[in-house]
Amino acid sequence: MQMKTVIILIILINILPYQSYANFVNAQEWYTYERMVEDLKGLKRKYRNDMQIDSIGKSEFGKNIWAIKVGTGEPSIIILAGHHGREWLTTSLVMTKLEHYLDAYSKKESKFGYDSAILDEVAIWFVPMVNPDGIRIQQEGISFLPKYMQNKLIQMNENSKNFERWKANGKGLDLNRQYPTGWSTIKEQTSVPSYQFYKGKFPLQAKETRAIVRFTRQTKPLMAVTYHSSGRVLYWNFNNDKAVVKRDLAIAKELSNMTGYQLDYPQEHAVGGGFSDWFVSEFKRPSFTPEISYPVQETNPPLAVFYEEWNRNKKVGFYLATKSKKLFLSSNETNVNEEE
Repeated sequence: MQMKTVIILIILINILPYQSYANFVNAQEWYTYERMVEDLKGLKRKYRNDMQIDSIGKSEFGKNIWAIKVGTGEPSIIILAGHHGREWLTTSLVMTKLEHYLDAYSKKESKFGYDSAILDEVAIWFVPMVNPDGIRIQQEGISFLPKYMQNKLIQMNENSKNFERWKANGKGLDLNRQYPTGWSTIKEQTSVPSYQFYKGKFPLQAKETRAIVRFTRQTKPLMAVTYHSSGRVLYWNFNNDKAVVKRDLAIAKELSNMTGYQLDYPQEHAVGGGFSDWFVSEFKRPSFTPEISYPVQETNPPLAVFYEEWNRNKKVGFYLATKSKKLFLSSNETNVNEEE
């Protein structure tokens, strides 16, 4: 009995600091699009004056892609998640981050060692689920679709009715191979729509990536983070301009120390066509791709890893907002990236 009591106390000690501020987002459940929408409604009711929520486009199956702004700063950074169907735990992570940051900002409190007032100068845009269709397919299967579409998706899934490995969007396009930079040089692993790796007939063929590019060009973020899973590595470099490699590497090293993720180079593993590849090329500003969770094969990371990944990543948004202010907005420094 004493041993059971000790175990329960240990669990509570680990969980309570997270739960005390997470009134809406429950990262201990399979996080669906519908759950996310309900949480956003609840957050909007509670933090009405401290957040802005916009639909920035629709998925191939007509689901809204939501972007949420915290802070009044005109310049911003952007944090994205849920590019791939089986990576919805990144959505849980970003939604939890959104709730914590809103709580601190509404109360004008410091959080995780950072003054939330930084968001009055550099706001954060959160895009927690880029690929709602792919996530639903991975979580639920395809019974919600018309029969003719079910047959197409089964074919894309190599004739398997088990969709736990599904990575693509609802049309069999891998969204993180759909951005323009490096797209033409991607060596195709499949030339037809598939559960993973199909880059499409042309870049930005998918409605989801068109929406993200359009929104990012409108907001012109100072920095970007796009969460993926798995492997606990941090990618930061894709043909970065030589003039800013030293700058971006310094930030990447700090993020690596903060998260405990190994610093890596996309040239070794990535193939182009990703959001970060495009962002760095388009804006000449830093973009980072953390891969959360220990390595898993073709499925979603388990819920059990969430708290560790949360603790690794909870500071990232505040840190990058603060870093962006110092790097791009300080009157005492020259912005080497000024292109406008």
